[in-house]
Amino acid sequence: MSKTPSMAWFTRGDLDGFFGLFVDNLLQLMLIGLLCKLFCGFPTEFLTGQVLPGAALSILIGNLFYAWQARQLAISSGRENVTALPFGINTPSLIAFIFLIMAPVYQETKDYHLAWQAGLFACVLNGIMEIVGAYGGDWLRKNTPRAALLCALAGVAITFIAMGFIFQIFSNPLVGLLPTFLILISYAGRVKWPGGLPGGFLAVAIGTAFAWTLKYFGLVSFNISTDPILWGFNLPHPVPQDLFALFTSPTGWKYMAVIFPMGLFNVIGSLQNLESAEAGGDSYPTKPSLLTNGIATIAAAFFGSAFPTTIYIGHPGWKAMGARHGYSILNGVLISLLCLFGGVTLFLRVIPQECILGILLWIAIIITAQAFQEIPKSHALAVALGLIPAFAAFTLELVVEPTLQAAHVSLASVAVQLEGSLHLKGLISLSQGFLLVSMIFAAILVFVIERQFQKAAFWCFAASVFSFTGLIHAYTLSSDGEILNQFGFWAAPDFGVVYALIGIILLLLHRKTS
Repeated sequence: MSKTPSMAWFTRGDLDGFFGLFVDNLLQLMLIGLLCKLFCGFPTEFLTGQVLPGAALSILIGNLFYAWQARQLAISSGRENVTALPFGINTPSLIAFIFLIMAPVYQETKDYHLAWQAGLFACVLNGIMEIVGAYGGDWLRKNTPRAALLCALAGVAITFIAMGFIFQIFSNPLVGLLPTFLILISYAGRVKWPGGLPGGFLAVAIGTAFAWTLKYFGLVSFNISTDPILWGFNLPHPVPQDLFALFTSPTGWKYMAVIFPMGLFNVIGSLQNLESAEAGGDSYPTKPSLLTNGIATIAAAFFGSAFPTTIYIGHPGWKAMGARHGYSILNGVLISLLCLFGGVTLFLRVIPQECILGILLWIAIIITAQAFQEIPKSHALAVALGLIPAFAAFTLELVVEPTLQAAHVSLASVAVQLEGSLHLKGLISLSQGFLLVSMIFAAILVFVIERQFQKAAFWCFAASVFSFTGLIHAYTLSSDGEILNQFGFWAAPDFGVVYALIGIILLLLHRKTS
């Protein structure tokens, strides 16, 4: 007679998992507050009274559903070690919507309300695409090699998460290095600390105390939030008129070149995260997982948040921490309370940013390692190839562009010089639609390794279509140096033609070897 698992609502590992997911969500909310104020003109009162309560509702919906989903899987499978899918605001969409949609509208009109409406428009269309994707997701997962699904996630993890944050840690080692290594020691070494204290909590607590002690003696400085905390209770309230205001206006539709690719990438990203969870031992059905994602995104837009939600990368990291389903409940409830009561910046007024980035670094290296560990050994070549587009995107978005902005130099004004030394056209082309490019590269090479040349050819033909229509590689460099998506027929013909030729060659190889 098999033992019935206890299925406790909360475990000790849930506290560690909650801490990591809470920090991740809190960072996204802080990005919203900072970037929307700087680039879109959002008043703080508008953020705390309208935008963040809408985000709170969407975060709560998703976290509670995925916690319930994990508990049901644990009960049906008889396993206690089932981990809920991590969930929160979609970081790539957050950045894309602010810089490529809302900020341009605000710069053109100086109307933050119109910029916000453009964001709502983009958000609800993304939610609709996620719901549509729920009905075709299983087919895509079955016909895409695991290496292709995991390598794109690994590329994001090792670049935008690991490299992006580790630079900040090493720029202030007295503050950031101690908690980072305590986190790595706790999780990689599976260390049990005195009193059973969670490793993540202990690392951040020790790091924070050490940092403030050094600051007291004038030995270090560190980054904490200086935004005002507007205490008060702000219930989400619907904004249907604002949500649909731009459906009959060209202001919203002219940004479809941003909205459609981001919606597609969000669906693909969610599928990749489901694949990552399955590789870690927790298999969740595609349709309800993606439907909930889409519903939460639409709810966010309907109640005033312009930022889609998503299933997060990092399920293996939270599973390795011992998190189950309780961490998701804790995260949804506490993040929502912080949003509703205006206290989002409270923790970052006390905890130095460098003290909490080690948790994100741990999750990033877990994801990267899994991309190589959870595939056939011969497919490691495909993963390595699939990582390259993410490095291109990272170099462009977090190295080249910020450097030029700091120097007050337009990318257009130095494009000729950079082409000679940096091959700028190639860098930009490879970064456009890099998630999809990563998948395509890896899938082609997997099928070539397996000598399934016909399947490899089909992926080449897909790359050709995506190039011709502008989903990958296509861009326009404006006179002021802004890189714009170029979506439409014959968008990147050079790539489209070459991918088609490669596909034909692979089909000829298939005929020769069959």
